[in-house]
Parts: sequence; C-alpha cells; structure tokens
Amino acid sequence: MKKILCFILLFTTFQIVAQSDTEKEVEGVIKTFFEGFHKADTVLMKQTMADKLVFQTAFKDKDQKDVLKTDDVSGFIKAIGSGRPVTEKWEERITSYTVKVDGNMANAWTEYEFWRDGTFSHCGVNSFQLFHDNGTWKIIYLIDTRRRSSCDAYTE
Repeated sequence: MKKILCFILLFTTFQIVAQSDTEKEVEGVIKTFFEGFHKADTVLMKQTMADKLVFQTAFKDKDQKDVLKTDDVSGFIKAIGSGRPVTEKWEERITSYTVKVDGNMANAWTEYEFWRDGTFSHCGVNSFQLFHDNGTWKIIYLIDTRRRSSCDAYTE
C-alpha cells in the first residue's frame, strides 16, 4: 500500500511540475521576441506580434504617483531597430516565466532585469497576453512595470 501511495504522490508531483507543450510554445514566442530585441532584429520581433498590439507601462512618477503610459508600438520598434546607438547593448534578463493557457488565449508573466551596456538599469515584470491565431501564437498586449530598486520584491 505504501508503494502505491508513493507512486501516486510521485506521479502527481510530475504532473504539477510538467509544463504543457502549449505553455512551451507560448514561452518560445516570448523568447523569440526577446531574441529579436537583443539583436535589434525588428523583423524577428514583428513575427511574434499581432498587428494591433497594445503596449503599456505601469510605474510611479517622481512624486510616487501611479502612472499608466500607453506607447506607440511603431515608436518602440523604431527605438529597437534604429533609435539606439549600434554600439549600445540592451539586455532584458528574464528571471522567471509563469505561463497560463485557456484555449486560444494565454498569459505569460515574466520577471526581468534590464541592463544597458552591462550596467543595471531597472527591473520589473512583463505581462504578455497572447492569442492563438490560426496555428500561431501572437502577442496582442504587453504591459510592464519598471523600478530601480526592490527587484526581489515583485509585489510592491
């Protein structure tokens, strides 16, 4: 009886920890997005994005007031592709992924640190909303938080 109980417990643990193929696909889209970001390859980035992507940032201003800023995606793409000096290296280090999927909708929550030319700039969380559009996951919404301290406390 103890052996059966141990087997059931072990099997259940593997089921809980195992990431589904769909979750892996969603994570792969996010990784491709950042691969393009790091290489300043906007063509690669656009492959992961829906045509009408909504792009926002939530942060506190200098007076510690909450701000929600909506950015123009084309401006973001321009900044990645040609808006920064060629010699300047931008690196967003994803420290964790949490992916949830329900049918043709998914959410990827990624904690990150942002580094510019090897120097820490800020940290926060990205929340990606994705839609499965005829066989391809596309990012339809992206919101991030940004702060310069308390990077180990993502629940501020």
